[in-house]
Amino acid sequence: MTGSGPAPHLAGGRLTVDLSALAANYRLLAKRSAPAQAAAVVKADAYGLGLGPVARALWAAGCRRFFVALPAEGLALRTVLPDAEIFVFNGLFGPEAAAAYREGRLIPVLNAQSDLSIWEAYGWDDGDTPRPCAIHVETGMNRLGLAPERARTLAEENALTNALTPVLVMSHLACADTPGHPMNRRQLESFQALRALFPETESSLANSAGIFLGGDYLCDVTRPGIALYGGAPVSDAANPMRPVVTAEARVAQVKQVRAGDAASYGATPLHRDTIIAVASTGYADGYHRAASGGGVPLRDVRGGASGFIHGHEAPVVGRVTMDLTLFDVTALGPDAVAVGDHIELFGPNMPIDAVAEAAGTVAYELLTSLGRRYHREYVGGGV
Repeated sequence: MTGSGPAPHLAGGRLTVDLSALAANYRLLAKRSAPAQAAAVVKADAYGLGLGPVARALWAAGCRRFFVALPAEGLALRTVLPDAEIFVFNGLFGPEAAAAYREGRLIPVLNAQSDLSIWEAYGWDDGDTPRPCAIHVETGMNRLGLAPERARTLAEENALTNALTPVLVMSHLACADTPGHPMNRRQLESFQALRALFPETESSLANSAGIFLGGDYLCDVTRPGIALYGGAPVSDAANPMRPVVTAEARVAQVKQVRAGDAASYGATPLHRDTIIAVASTGYADGYHRAASGGGVPLRDVRGGASGFIHGHEAPVVGRVTMDLTLFDVTALGPDAVAVGDHIELFGPNMPIDAVAEAAGTVAYELLTSLGRRYHREYVGGGV
């Protein structure tokens, strides 16, 4: 076991990252991806869980291709995995960025004409592969990517000039988490036409959810992200992934409050005598204010989130604040919860997707919002 962040006795909470579960999730996704090769998306500090430990665990599990969003993330990853193949989703912001790609042997995902021009002029060359790159084509999401007509022109021009060496052609699915959505088939058909323009180049379309669409969606390389970290890849279906992260907050005070009194900012009324556990976590730690449910007049969510302590769920009471969140532990009895106890915010007993839904958001946001005030423990995976 290894740790980071504040010492356990000084921290308001702890994060436990199970690297064995992460590796098991990768192996499951790799099996579902076959005969395609499964890469791993480790952008945003490996979805908030720590780039170094996560990347090393994935490498040990057999992953050799990785995707990040920004070149700085790629450079950080290169120091962890000297031999990995690293792609950078967000492309090039200007000629001055090209040197960083060369230094880190990073492969840019070219999304626009400006990316193409910069990489043709400044891209790195290892002697065998001039200016390696991935080509991102637009298939309907209208986020990043070359328009179909520009992709066709590029294929024709590059066949003559060999100015670039595309090692991957890719696109991104917008609705794969809803398997029956007609957008999936439209994007696949569009992508199949565009990938045919680059017949010698590997292709990639499937994200986490796309892997579970299977068949033609798998192409040559899949790019799982949220499923690696335990999030549900498909909506309204059982989650086959193992939970990877457990977030817990320490109890700072336990108090008994009478019916008719109020709790937290905005004075949420209490309609019965209530035992409240005041936990040392809040939106500064990534436990979102919207998890308050009825205590926050922002949106209609289903009653707000709950924690889990001593075998029982404990609903959030009143508004989540910056550093503190109140939980109703009345059902446990007057002496069941003590200062210093830990209450699970999400983990094996409180699935992260359920907590995210209660907060009106998604698991991605909860993970990438995790603050630096937790004590972090990494278990499994040979640590």
